[in-house]
Amino acid sequence: MLDHTASALQQLPDEVASYVRKMILAGKVRPGEFVRIERIAEAVGVSTTPVREGLLKLCGEGLVKTVPRRGYVVAPFTRQDVRDLFWAHALLAGELASRAAEIIAPTDLDELVTILQDHQKAIAHGDAGDVAALGHAFHRRVNAAAGSPRLVRLLGSVTANLPNLYDAQLSTTQEARLLSALRKRAGRLAKTLMETHILDGADHMIAELDRRGLWTDFAVAEAV
Repeated sequence: MLDHTASALQQLPDEVASYVRKMILAGKVRPGEFVRIERIAEAVGVSTTPVREGLLKLCGEGLVKTVPRRGYVVAPFTRQDVRDLFWAHALLAGELASRAAEIIAPTDLDELVTILQDHQKAIAHGDAGDVAALGHAFHRRVNAAAGSPRLVRLLGSVTANLPNLYDAQLSTTQEARLLSALRKRAGRLAKTLMETHILDGADHMIAELDRRGLWTDFAVAEAV
């Protein structure tokens, strides 16, 4: 019981860091703005202690910085920072897709077919929640089929940095093409399909952040 409680307490700063990280990358708090500890604690449902610990983690990542006697402020970040996150995501997910193509089992292929069919139905019915969930399920099954759990955990640490601003899951057409590549044991093609799609997601996210005036607003603030 004590071990379980201790483990849960250790996870709280990570939850805070994930929450604030996604807020920053989604443009909800902008470079130069202060992150209010009390507001974050209320939003996440924790005390201020894990909030401070979570913000210290983000200091280590370079996403926030401390201002003496004032608190934590969002650090500047660039379009290239966003591209770097997607590049790391694409590199790892592409490698997992390639490995999956080499060893994927018939049962995994059958499950991917089922997920794809359900995904198509969810799109037809306009169920946004199921569409997103099934898109994620397709990715998880491909990743699991690669037989590389450590690489999957590393990918998870990268995708934790990405907000839900742009859903970088495969469309059903792309899923069908990837499924075909997996069936054919075409590792290089599976890798290319996955990498290309995820890197395209960077362009969509940057365009959306531009539309929100993220970098424009920061440039104006710096000029003032």
